[in-house]
Amino acid sequence: MRERRRFRVRGVVQGVGFRPFVHRLAGRNGLAGFVLNDGDGVVIEAEGDPAALDSFAASLIGDAPALAHVETVTAESVRARGDERFEIAVSRPSRGGAVVPPDVATCDDCLRELFDSADRRFRYPFVNCTQCGPRFTILRTVPYDRANTTMAGFAMCPGCRHEYEDPADRRFHAEPIACPACGPRLSMPLEEAVSLLRAGAVLAVKGLGGYHLACDAANEDAVARLRTRKRREEKPFAVMTTAPDELCEVSAAEWTLLRARERPIVLARRRSGAPVAASIAPGSPWLGVMLPYTPLHHLLADDLDRPFVLTSGNISDEPIAFEDGEARARLGGIADAFLAHDRPIHRRCEDSVVRTAFPIRRSRGYTPLPLQLHSGNRSIVAVGAELKNTFCVARRGEAFLSPHLGDLDSEQSYTAFRADLALYLDMLGIELDLVAHDLHPEYLSTKWALEQEAELVGVQHHHAHAAACLAEHGEQGPALALVFDGTGYGTDGTLWGSELLRCDLDGFERLAHLDPVPLPGGEAAIREPWRVAAVHLERAGLPVPWPRWELVRESLKHEPPLASGLGRLFDAVAAILGLREQVTFEGQAAVELEQLAGTRPAEPYSWRFGDTTGLVSVCASELRAGRPREEIAARFHESVAAGAASACVHMGEPGTVVLSGGSFQNLRLLDSTRARLEALGFRVLTHRLVPPNDGGVSYGQAAVAARRSGACA
Repeated sequence: MRERRRFRVRGVVQGVGFRPFVHRLAGRNGLAGFVLNDGDGVVIEAEGDPAALDSFAASLIGDAPALAHVETVTAESVRARGDERFEIAVSRPSRGGAVVPPDVATCDDCLRELFDSADRRFRYPFVNCTQCGPRFTILRTVPYDRANTTMAGFAMCPGCRHEYEDPADRRFHAEPIACPACGPRLSMPLEEAVSLLRAGAVLAVKGLGGYHLACDAANEDAVARLRTRKRREEKPFAVMTTAPDELCEVSAAEWTLLRARERPIVLARRRSGAPVAASIAPGSPWLGVMLPYTPLHHLLADDLDRPFVLTSGNISDEPIAFEDGEARARLGGIADAFLAHDRPIHRRCEDSVVRTAFPIRRSRGYTPLPLQLHSGNRSIVAVGAELKNTFCVARRGEAFLSPHLGDLDSEQSYTAFRADLALYLDMLGIELDLVAHDLHPEYLSTKWALEQEAELVGVQHHHAHAAACLAEHGEQGPALALVFDGTGYGTDGTLWGSELLRCDLDGFERLAHLDPVPLPGGEAAIREPWRVAAVHLERAGLPVPWPRWELVRESLKHEPPLASGLGRLFDAVAAILGLREQVTFEGQAAVELEQLAGTRPAEPYSWRFGDTTGLVSVCASELRAGRPREEIAARFHESVAAGAASACVHMGEPGTVVLSGGSFQNLRLLDSTRARLEALGFRVLTHRLVPPNDGGVSYGQAAVAARRSGACA
């Protein structure tokens, strides 16, 4: 007896070859019916023998394509129609919020075609199939069909149409399918672009989620020109290479990340004598390396046959340029030429940056894949912080973290924030219901939130950090939380920094913090760490070695802002040890202090958590006594870790400690703090899925909002 069942499949099931998979699965089970995309996922109606339908249903999850993530499958019996074959039916547009996958690095099958002189896609820069290529960045709206992507303007040639309609072909219903006869084209011959790079030019290259700026990584003059034009004095550049192990000491874990389909930038330890310009990452033992991830990148890397810089197409800290006219206007004064193409980018998406322990920037390759979050039936929009801004949209137990947007401190970045958020809300089919925001009244994200007609939830900055770590582990607390971050607006209206909290997802108690220190000259003290060092030395009654201090100290009479962030403590010690009196990017002095400490064993100084001047004065006295700088730097790191662990012991319960905040990107500090806490019997939670820096704040805000609204009670 024939039966007919309707299946509703939700999750990441569009743009991953799910309909072709269902078509083949139905054929193997002798079933008739149809499969289609709609705004909420995939709908299947299958008719045939009941046992075959049972087998079919079990395989929908168990045998799903590698790129798919099936969240739920529901089934219901419907009236049999007597269909004789199974087909992929026309999609049904609807506002439901289907999840599309991230862009995926070129697969091995497409790569073989790219370099096969007998293949019709030989050296075609836009080769793709159902298992690789652009997805998120070309999507205009769901459901994911060619007509709803930026490939809509490219009519398929007969050859591509045949592959697209052939159930036996791996491009069966591959929506971005293209070839040299009918697909996108480059704006200049590839040979010309390679010649320009070899000659030392700076090239703007259109990628998946925006434009990059490229130059020969071994050419000091080219790198220097790029730095000057991009206004990026010393912050490291990323390098694309086919042989990262020639540039870095690549561990097995780093190789796994490099070769993953997400293809992030991986921070690895640079080899001595690596064949790249010293100015790629001045003063740093780390190098950000990535493998080619698009066909165009593979062709550039193969033809150039050397590493090349590939950095975001922007002036430093601005959003990445992704529209063609905008890119030529913004990058025209930086790039000598443009290697563009005529496939539009609809959604900007920066490259992701990771260390083996955690992401530093979660973006291309990872977004918009959802994270777990118990949000119940509420739709939540969390708007993040000001630096390293991301937003987070949550619904139905999942949270969708946006790509990295950069620092939200200009009209240009604010425009990008609003535009990208609108695209997310449309893609996920969400109306504003509950909006979570930082407490800082001057953040542009907070101002946006306060303008909305929605229920508002204000979340303290450091609490959001701790909540993000709890939520990614699927926990609600209570826990102790060491949040070592920069500036966060406190519930008392002052600026907080490095905090020890007792918290859960609903609320927190401030238990301890670093002593605040005035910033002579305000923002100037962040750019010139010696100023903070001078304050500590004068407080301790020690000599101040900078003659400029007599003039600068006058600014203390005008009630300068106070800071208690760990970054300012690192800055002060770095200045005292002669590492860095001025910085050109956030965290520069701390990175160099970590480098100086290295991995040398060291005992901590006797230090009480909070007493910043005490620790600075000890380091200064040790230097005056002739102790090696490397030893002082190592003992400083161990002192911070030991002092923080002791503070947790003093506070007692609960027995779980969360480590979050941008300062925990320092691996020595992270590893030492975790080891000391575990040795004391604590259970320690650290970030694995979202950045410990401000890029994870929006996820934490969403978790707090969900808990306070009763969604995860």
